Amino acid sequence: MIRIGHGYDVHRLTEGRRLILGGVEIPHEKGLLGHSDADVLVHAVMDSMLGALALGDIGKLFPDTDSRYEGADSIALLKKVTEIISDKGFRVGNIDCTVICQSPKLAPHIEKMRENIASAADCDISQISVKATTEEGLGFTGTGEGIAAHAVCILENCG
Repeated sequence: MIRIGHGYDVHRLTEGRRLILGGVEIPHEKGLLGHSDADVLVHAVMDSMLGALALGDIGKLFPDTDSRYEGADSIALLKKVTEIISDKGFRVGNIDCTVICQSPKLAPHIEKMRENIASAADCDISQISVKATTEEGLGFTGTGEGIAAHAVCILENCG
């Protein structure tokens, strides 16, 4: 049995924050605003995994009203989500992600993002795809107001 899930997340860019994507700190004049480290890529991945098993989303699991998650490392949260899906008898088949932002250029960081996600999701890097695109200056991502990410995953039953 396989299950498919989709995740989407968006965060506003702001000064005075670090830019963390896929667990990688990327040099940039702005970072993402959020309760945790605001890693939109990893948040979309977690939502896709939780959605595949109809377990809600990260807001339900790690609410922004809970001070325990203030500034939280999203890769550590992804490890918790991986434990949850494992406890339910599933493992990652594959995850395909797209990050949407005008800048910075993400190509130099994608391999490390894939490594980080694969490690946290307890799977091989060959099962993780991360792509980046711009929106040609259109919309909130194109004007540099924020960054968005989509993720689709397939979970396979282990039993």
